[in-house]
Amino acid sequence: MTTIQYDQNGLIPVIIQNAETKEVLTLAYANEEAVNKTMETNETWLFSRSRNELWNKGATSGNTQQVTAVRLDCDGDSLIYEVIPNGPACHTGQNSCFFETIHGEPNDSPGDMIAQLAALIETREKEMPEGAYTTYLFNEGVDKICKKVGEEAAEVIIAAKNRDAEELSMEAADLFYHVLVLLQEQKVAFNQVVDVLKERHTPKTDK
Repeated sequence: MTTIQYDQNGLIPVIIQNAETKEVLTLAYANEEAVNKTMETNETWLFSRSRNELWNKGATSGNTQQVTAVRLDCDGDSLIYEVIPNGPACHTGQNSCFFETIHGEPNDSPGDMIAQLAALIETREKEMPEGAYTTYLFNEGVDKICKKVGEEAAEVIIAAKNRDAEELSMEAADLFYHVLVLLQEQKVAFNQVVDVLKERHTPKTDK
C-alpha cells in the first residue's frame, strides 16, 4: 500500500470532488491530523495555511460535505476526497471554486448533465419558485407526474416508429426529465438508479 507523503510543512494537497457528478469542487491542503479526522468522521477536515489551524468544512457555513472515499495518487503526494456536498463548496456561493473558464469551453459528460438536472429538480422542490413548470408538477402530485411520464413514453414510441431522430431526441429528453421529477417526488435518489445499473453490469465471478 502506498504511504501518504506529506511535504516539508507537513501538508498534502487535497482535491475535493463531488462523488456523484465527479465535478472538482476545490483544492485545499490537509495535515496528518486532518486526514485522520476525515477518515474517522467521514467529514471534510482540512488545514488552513492562512489561519494556521485545522478546520471542518461547513462547521460555520453549514455547507458540510459527507466524505464517501479518500483516494491517494500513485506517488502518495496528493489526495482526493470524494464527497456528497450539502451546499456550495466555494465561499462565493458557487458549487465549485473552479467556476471561471479562462480558456476553451468546458464539456460536461452525459452523466454530469443528468446529475445536474436531478439536483436542479431537487432544488425546485425545496424552493418551489412561482411559475416554474417543475413547481406545477410537484403541486399537482404523483398522479399528474405519472400521467406525464406515460404520455412522454408514448410520444417516444411514436417518434421511434416514425424514424424521426430529431423528434425522438426531444421526446426522450422530456421523458428523462419527467422520470427524474417522479424519482424526486418518491424520494428515490438518481444515484440509486445508477447503483442498480452498476450492479447489473458488474461482471459476475464464480465462487
